[in-house]
Amino acid sequence: MAASIDILSVQAVSCTLQQSPVLENISFAVRDDETICLLGKNGCGKTALLQVIAGLLPITQGKILLEGEPVSSPQEYVLPELRQVGLIFQDYALFPHLTVEGNIAFGLYGRPESEVKPICAEMLTLLQLDDVAARYPHELSNEQQQRLAIARALACEPKLLLLDEPFPGLDSQTRYRLITELRQVLKQRHVAAVFATHSREEAFACADHLILLDEGKIMQQGYPSELYHRPNSRFVADFMGNTNYLPVKIMSDHQWQSPLGDHQATHPLNQPMDSQCDWMVRPADVALALDPDGPASIEDRLFMGTSNLYRVKMGELMLLVQTGNWFEPGQQVRLSIKTDPPVLYPALPAASGPADGPETK
Repeated sequence: MAASIDILSVQAVSCTLQQSPVLENISFAVRDDETICLLGKNGCGKTALLQVIAGLLPITQGKILLEGEPVSSPQEYVLPELRQVGLIFQDYALFPHLTVEGNIAFGLYGRPESEVKPICAEMLTLLQLDDVAARYPHELSNEQQQRLAIARALACEPKLLLLDEPFPGLDSQTRYRLITELRQVLKQRHVAAVFATHSREEAFACADHLILLDEGKIMQQGYPSELYHRPNSRFVADFMGNTNYLPVKIMSDHQWQSPLGDHQATHPLNQPMDSQCDWMVRPADVALALDPDGPASIEDRLFMGTSNLYRVKMGELMLLVQTGNWFEPGQQVRLSIKTDPPVLYPALPAASGPADGPETK
């Protein structure tokens, strides 16, 4: 059996605009049916990376291949319209003078009418737009406009679909419903996709593989759960969600000491003996139990629907704890923490857990 070829291969790509680096040494691949999410704050390079993949920006170093064929390098360049790459913009870029059906058919210009009609009908049904086929974009809701943008892109049967912050102006319930439906459509039609967003919640919901960008560089890539539970740096840990940092001392290659006591690891800690480290602990990895003689107390509670986020004070430490159990401010509690394998970073001065309260962004 022949080895499968990646739909997209980005190899050590850099891009410079007006003598300023926009992307630096970017490498990743997208397999058939796979959805890759580019995650990062505004200005981190997500849109620029989509544009170089689509052929809208030149690269100064590296190579981009589609199905094994080079389409971009400092020496080679294939026009965007010849790449069979669909691009969905943040503002949808719909044609206001065309109906819903006309927008879908636009990318099929030049094909026989006998082919265009069935494709349009299929897209209208697939994206639940049959009832609005004769309407114009300004007569549609934001959700319907998004569905139309997806239908128009998929009608051209792209090898790869690129989506740049595609869900602006939608409430969270509608947004996650669309993400779920989009994932199903992409899997059904065997379309690989690269999805750019600044929202980690969207990334968690959409991505098979996650790439976190900052200042044009990849900070970490892997499964979403890997970046959340095993971040390779404080930057990744903080970006992926609320976290605690507990001061610890390394006692041996398999033992460390924290304000909660001594802890044992099944795998080597790979830290210098007697060194000071900060132990990254996610709020959901801390368990609470009522104990009148417990060493910690509940400071306050943030109800989150399916769980509660607590600030818990223990001596000089203030910890975030996420649990479905209900506690009242002022109650004494004891703590236990999921310890193995620990995520340890070199200690920073005066590291004592999150400086602010629960994250609300």
